[in-house]
Amino acid sequence: MLEESLIVCSKCAGVNRVPASRRPEDAKCGKCHAPLFSGHPEDVDGATFERQIGRSSVPVLVDVWAPWCGPCRMMAPAFEAAARELEPSVRLIKLNSDAEQAVAGNLGIRGIPTMILYHGGKEIGRASGAMNTSQIVRWTRDHLPMADA
Repeated sequence: MLEESLIVCSKCAGVNRVPASRRPEDAKCGKCHAPLFSGHPEDVDGATFERQIGRSSVPVLVDVWAPWCGPCRMMAPAFEAAARELEPSVRLIKLNSDAEQAVAGNLGIRGIPTMILYHGGKEIGRASGAMNTSQIVRWTRDHLPMADA
C-alpha cells in the first residue's frame, strides 16, 4: 500500500502529495487550491499532459480529440460521465490534437478520437473510435492492473 500518492493538478500542473490517510476526492491543489478531482476531464496543454503522465501515481486516461471532429464531440459527454465514475482511481484528461499537433504527432495519432491509458509513465492501452460511457469505463478497467481497477 502506498503511503502517499502523487496527484498532478489538471488546472495548474502542480504536483501534490496526498497521504494515503486522506481521501483523494477531498484533496485540493497546494498551488492553486482547485479540487484535485472534479469529475470533469480538463483540456490540457502539452506541458501539462507530459507532467500528468510522467509524475502522477494514478493511471491517466487521455482523450485525444479535435473541435472539428464529429465523433469526438459525440463522445465528449460520455468521457465526462466516465470521469465521474472512474475518478479518483484514474485521472481523465483531454488533449486537443489541433492545438497540440507536435504532441499528437509524437503519440502517433492516426485517427481521432483516440484514448490512451498510461500508468507509471508508460502507455498500457490505446483505442480509437467513439465509445459510450460504459464502454469507456469497461475498457479502462480491463486495461488496469487489478489493484488499480
